[in-house]
Amino acid sequence: MTDVTGFPVSVEFFPPKTPEGVDKLRLVRQQLYALKPEFCSVTFGAGGSTQEGTFNTVREILAEQVSAASHFSCIGATRERVREQLATLRAMGVKRLVALRGDLPSGYGTGGEFQYASDLVAFIRAETGADFHIEVAAYPETHPQAKSPESDLQAFATKVRAGANSAITQYFYNSDAYFRFVEDADALGVTVPVVPGVMPITSSTQLMRFSDACGAEIPRWIRLRLQSFGDDTASIKAFGLDVVTDLCEQLRAGGAPGLHFYTMNQSAATLEICRRLGI
Repeated sequence: MTDVTGFPVSVEFFPPKTPEGVDKLRLVRQQLYALKPEFCSVTFGAGGSTQEGTFNTVREILAEQVSAASHFSCIGATRERVREQLATLRAMGVKRLVALRGDLPSGYGTGGEFQYASDLVAFIRAETGADFHIEVAAYPETHPQAKSPESDLQAFATKVRAGANSAITQYFYNSDAYFRFVEDADALGVTVPVVPGVMPITSSTQLMRFSDACGAEIPRWIRLRLQSFGDDTASIKAFGLDVVTDLCEQLRAGGAPGLHFYTMNQSAATLEICRRLGI
């Protein structure tokens, strides 16, 4: 068996909205630091609505001597505003950004001086040179707003050519979709590392809601099994651990460069999956 203890793992959090949430996330982070994550990313609300919470969480992670990546969305933003935020992050010691187009808060028009994530990537590179490692999003099952899989792949290539260093995917439960995406990107000459995003399954209602919103496919067999468990949370969690561990095994065996866990500010499932993987 190959040595997998050093297999790269990263984790994602969202900024808590309450003092209790802040305390809980501090505890969760300490538990997940056992995995020696390459970095911890922190999400950004629609239109930058959680910016203060995002930056506060990033500050805490850095103070805990762990690399932190701030999500950074540009929709509705001006160049001047982005310039200010980049200066703030640089002063904090942030070295990695997850550059996204982002969602507009409901009720807003489009607005802003950036239309696509590739515009943001190009702007960050022009403003800050090589100061930041820039991650972008990739969609193995095609972005829900893309006109076609081909146009989505071209949009990904444009982001990389604008200066992205690597990518993190939307979560998925079909490893073939990931490997096909990487192969197709490679055929376009896009060879940056594409790290699969992994969503542990701990609640079927939450998973269905998220997946419907973001266009992630839940294979029919998984959906039916989850429905068959009803409110039996223990069975849902046990099944979820088996399914996601198996997915991670396939990804690792197929040459994925690492795993990025969407933790939902919980530690148990991610820790158990990594334990089973020997990480």
